[in-house]
Amino acid sequence: MPASENTVRRSLLVTSAVLLSTALTAPVALAAPKPSATPSATPPAKMSTVGGARLGQPGTQVNLASGVPVLPKDLSARSWIVADAESGDVLAAHNAHWRLAPASTLKMLFADTLLPKWPKSTKHKVEVSDLAGVGSGSSMVGIKEDETYTVHDLWLGVFLRSGNDAVHVLSAMNGGVEKTVEEMNEHAEELQALDTYVVSPDGYDAERQVSSAYDLTLIARSGLQKKDFREYSSTVRAKFPGETKKNKKGKKVRGSFEIQNTNRLLSGDYDVPVYEGIAGVKNGNTTSAGSTFTGVAERDGRVLLVTVMNPGKDEHNGVYKETARLFDWGFKAAGKVEPVGELVPPKGAVQADARPGATASPGAAGGAGDGAAGVAGAGSNPVASAPAGNGSSGIGVALGITGGVLVLLAGGAFLVNRRWPLPDLVRRRPRP
Repeated sequence: MPASENTVRRSLLVTSAVLLSTALTAPVALAAPKPSATPSATPPAKMSTVGGARLGQPGTQVNLASGVPVLPKDLSARSWIVADAESGDVLAAHNAHWRLAPASTLKMLFADTLLPKWPKSTKHKVEVSDLAGVGSGSSMVGIKEDETYTVHDLWLGVFLRSGNDAVHVLSAMNGGVEKTVEEMNEHAEELQALDTYVVSPDGYDAERQVSSAYDLTLIARSGLQKKDFREYSSTVRAKFPGETKKNKKGKKVRGSFEIQNTNRLLSGDYDVPVYEGIAGVKNGNTTSAGSTFTGVAERDGRVLLVTVMNPGKDEHNGVYKETARLFDWGFKAAGKVEPVGELVPPKGAVQADARPGATASPGAAGGAGDGAAGVAGAGSNPVASAPAGNGSSGIGVALGITGGVLVLLAGGAFLVNRRWPLPDLVRRRPRP
């Protein structure tokens, strides 16, 4: 083996061992108490300290110093967070661990849990029972019983139209809503999203169903490790199968109709321009939750995650406007502001048993769409493109990020360093 290769291998092994030792000896974050029956009207005096003690304190947490820009004025959200998607640094937060109704941002956890289950080409004929339990007034993509859809179609319905009907069909394919909810709660625990408690997989208002800005950001960060998740969340518009009907000649034909992403920072609106560098992730709105949104954007090689929950101002597209202002602040403050906490890695990454002789592989962070969260598939680092088929139109996720250290351990490849680099992706370019 060439000397240079030996040197690189030894360097990676030493780095991995040191980082794993740091992770295993770090103080254990305090778990939050069990979810209350309903989200509290005011932020509790003491909240979870996962990610750092300051994140468990009510109010705004930021280290303003010379050279650090001041936070945007007129932020009305009950809770928000700005974090570096790669390093995990929390640059600023407001009531980060306040447990609130999540609305359809909970679909990020649904997708992160179920996306690895089936190939995109898997077909399913919808039965009446598949759509049972869809809440009144739910957002729908327009799935019809007795029609056949691919898994690809269903995920487009989940991400673009926030279709609760698509969520319920996928849940039925997974063995039912109850089983799906159980798996989502287990996955949330694995991610250390301990503020989160799932009752309905689609995020529809339900008693005791809660999450937090911190948890939604953790979940988004995990989902973005999956190629399919990145592709779907960055798709602006797509063709969706319609209902089979007879034409004038009596022949059965099935057309399609266009669906557009309801994330206004991605698709734009009359009062909200497409945000430069935006790449997803998921929005939501219900009576209990108000408006919620988690977004990811890239600028000059830096990738930020912002979550905003329930703006208090009665303003059209207010959640997107406050998110855009926080993105602007974050890109200006990054590299200048001292973090107030961190996004913790999944339990599997921390608890992995580093054995002597383990080998390391750089730059292999979760590119495959069927990889589990926190576990990277061996092999290349794919470049995201638009999901194939059905005329879908994707704008690639921003982020041109490389690097990272993976250690191959007992049954999988676990990322053990604090930095969690996202796979190389096509850069998101602003539309003309």
